[in-house]
Amino acid sequence: MEKVKVTLPDGSVKEYDAGTTVKDVAYSIGSGLGRDAIAGVVDGKEVDASYPIEDDVELSIITIDSDDALEIIRHTTSHVMAQAVKRLYGDVQVAIGPAIEDGFYYDFDLEESFNQDSLKEIEAEMEKIIKEDIEIERKVLPREEAVELMKERNEKYKLELIEELEDQMISLYFQGDFVDLCRGPHLPSTGYVKAFKLLNVAGAYWRGDENNEMLQRIYGTAFANEKDLNKYLERREEAKKRDHNKLGRELDLFMTVDDIGQGLPLLKPKGAKVVQTLQRFVEDEEEKRGYQLTKTPFMAKSDLYKTSGHWDHYKDGMFVLGDEDSDEGAMALRPMTCPFQFQIYNSKLRSYRDLPLRYSETSTLFRNEASGEMHGLIRLRQFTISEGHLIVTPEQLEEEFRGVIDLINYMMESIGIQDDIWYRFSKWDPSNKDKYIDNPEAWNDSQEKMKTILDNLDLDYEEAAGEAAFYGPKLDIQFKNVHGKEDTIITVQIDFSLPEKFDMTYIDENNEKQHPYVIHRTSIGCYERTLAMLIEKYAGAFPTWLAPVQTKIIPISDDQLDYAFKVKAELEKDDIRVEVDGHQEKVGYKIREAQVEQVPYMLIVGGREEEEGTVSVRDRREGDLGTSKLSEFKAKILKEIDDKVINTEDTID
Repeated sequence: MEKVKVTLPDGSVKEYDAGTTVKDVAYSIGSGLGRDAIAGVVDGKEVDASYPIEDDVELSIITIDSDDALEIIRHTTSHVMAQAVKRLYGDVQVAIGPAIEDGFYYDFDLEESFNQDSLKEIEAEMEKIIKEDIEIERKVLPREEAVELMKERNEKYKLELIEELEDQMISLYFQGDFVDLCRGPHLPSTGYVKAFKLLNVAGAYWRGDENNEMLQRIYGTAFANEKDLNKYLERREEAKKRDHNKLGRELDLFMTVDDIGQGLPLLKPKGAKVVQTLQRFVEDEEEKRGYQLTKTPFMAKSDLYKTSGHWDHYKDGMFVLGDEDSDEGAMALRPMTCPFQFQIYNSKLRSYRDLPLRYSETSTLFRNEASGEMHGLIRLRQFTISEGHLIVTPEQLEEEFRGVIDLINYMMESIGIQDDIWYRFSKWDPSNKDKYIDNPEAWNDSQEKMKTILDNLDLDYEEAAGEAAFYGPKLDIQFKNVHGKEDTIITVQIDFSLPEKFDMTYIDENNEKQHPYVIHRTSIGCYERTLAMLIEKYAGAFPTWLAPVQTKIIPISDDQLDYAFKVKAELEKDDIRVEVDGHQEKVGYKIREAQVEQVPYMLIVGGREEEEGTVSVRDRREGDLGTSKLSEFKAKILKEIDDKVINTEDTID
């Protein structure tokens, strides 16, 4: 019989009969490894444990308890869930069911609505399927056979997916009475699934297109053992408590109203105070760094957006006002500020001596987000951003880019999330002619320049094709919310296109006209999204410098109300945000209320404090700090505010 050589990760080479499976190789090394082997990596490609080795290969074994196993476990569990749903609901249509970062989901087309009781019923059926220990087998069928099989099974979504595949041989997985279109790999049998939980039900359009059918999506998670599952579920419960959508309302920071509309939140006084504090901080810091403040309109004629390219590449995401075909032409609410600031630049002749020019603006923007995309304060139809544009010569590009990154890092440190962010270099997709300006030479040049700058800055970044802005590559600062969803919170873009489109020029040293480069950037991103991040990061217990109420004065009785207001007035002289709780409640109740509101400091004042001109200080974390002279407390809190001290006790990793 023909022999094959298998090279293992330690460099050793073993010889086997051709057709020996990955599982057989694992058993040949050791019985424990054989039992735990669920898949393999053959010449860099993940395969099933049943994969037959027909040629000389490099092989590593994936065991059930390894990090590489998680995605396979979760993908198989999604198939187990789909099989359970098919058994329980005969008229259901199954769509897609991938593994995702923290678990899996599967989409179903079913007239009956799933609920929490449904999930319990499905979980029970899944347990039966796991106990049955059904073998999971991959078969590759000719395209026509796969189509006929799915027609027999009345799987219209699977048929649509097969139609889009160019493959003539179709990969299917057979799991008892369940068959799915899938490339795999999967666990050897359903009995390998040890720990899972179905989490919730949500709506999802087929293929993510709101013009398609609305399906029901069941989310779940799975782990190699119950211990890891329980840890995850505990973290998830903690995340629910910190969810800004829940906590922000409980803390009276923001609200939404159906009559106003989705994606249009109302910031209440406390939430607005946090945002105002951030805005003033950002504007003051940008001014120190040489930025010039602008104030531009919320809307413009379509002509402006046609010049910029937004009309061709972004109109579906804009709010268009008026009739495009009328003599007057349409207008649109601005989705970004750059074309407006470019008009300011073009208002006079510029010399190379005038550059760099740094424009900044606290910009209210409008984007027509799909209803399914909006969530709390994270993705909105109207939002405010710390927007800025730097007009620079080619020689100034790297230094100014470096200054932008320095500003962003300073902002991230000041709000305490510098350890929670990472960088993504977002490039264009040359095959997507509709999404991007079609100028390959300019794209390659600008991307090379950005990569050189990023490498010179010694930034640790990942690359992502197809994530660039339509007019240039960008550096995205990424962040995950408490539920693990990744969002872009800040972008820095190098623009080679718009300066030419708007005929932006400067006179160089040789008295010749040149087009500048433009750096688009935000310094702290969208203020509403930043508020959401901070609510979740600190569980509502904002650092003192950001807290909407920094001190609450609690008089022991009405006799001390006058003294309480004197203390308030003294603190307000230095712009400390302070309230007096004058309600006729017991002191203990008032303290608990202040704790729930996450007020950093409580000052309890009674007869003795009034006589001595002191305050009894209570910290929301450390509790009673004892009696202090008002001047001493004032100096302490002012230093904490000025230094922007971050207390880590209430943060989430």
